Amino acid sequence: MREQDMMNKIAGGNGFIAALDQSGGSTPKALKGYGIEDDAWSSEEEMFGLIHQMRSRIITSPVFTGEKVIGAILFERTMDGQADGKPVPALLKERGVVPFIKIDKGLEAEENGVQLMKPMPDLDVLLRRAKGLGMFGTKERSVINLANREGIAAIVKQQFEVGRQVLAAGLMPILEPEVNIKSPERADADQILLEELLKALDAMPGDDKVMLKLSIPAKAGLFGPLVDHPRVLRVVALSGGYSRPEACVELAKNRGMIASFSRALLQDLRHQMSAAAFDESLGAAIDEIYTASTKKVA
Repeated sequence: MREQDMMNKIAGGNGFIAALDQSGGSTPKALKGYGIEDDAWSSEEEMFGLIHQMRSRIITSPVFTGEKVIGAILFERTMDGQADGKPVPALLKERGVVPFIKIDKGLEAEENGVQLMKPMPDLDVLLRRAKGLGMFGTKERSVINLANREGIAAIVKQQFEVGRQVLAAGLMPILEPEVNIKSPERADADQILLEELLKALDAMPGDDKVMLKLSIPAKAGLFGPLVDHPRVLRVVALSGGYSRPEACVELAKNRGMIASFSRALLQDLRHQMSAAAFDESLGAAIDEIYTASTKKVA
């Protein structure tokens, strides 16, 4: 796929974006969910090797194609690795799946009800490497725990600052200011985030666009103005701790939002499965998430 092909697919393609970007802190939990216990590795290198095998098994599955999975977000090591004897970004594009990379380095301690991203001093180097490997875009996550306007404004400011750096490198940023769905102030946090995002989008110079990855809002349809905003290429939703059935029910209530699920996509996959059982389970998950992304309910 050429650059414009990838742009067109992400802007208007029917389907969803798979999040395969578990990093160091979340890898043991992801492996445990996959049926691999902590005693299966004795070093970080072995741990990352096991998670790469899991991701390779997913992206080489015959059911993982651009027909329903329009994009995939990768961890840095996955971007640099190979699957089926080919560089992962090249293999994904062969299958019609647009590749993104997770660029944040984790979260700061909570302040003003939010967790900003940690500094990324080597970001320009990573962006140049990602561009050279044929990646289309990036993803960066921060977390909102309380409906604190000062904190949420700081999150949005940081997200857009990093987004501008990504755009300057010729890549498409997915900004991910996640609202904790277990927050006691979730609905108010959603509303403040909407207002701050609209202000930041309206203030963008030139004609660049960004993508947004957001928690499914407590009030269905709340993020419609973001879906319709001329500076937003696409709005995608994280599962945020919902099970897949729960996440799909909630997502289907939100016009214009497509999934970018991680745990909800992978929750039924196990290391011990036969190839046929693995592909059947993954295919069922893909079908369910695709339906919630493309067929909306009132």
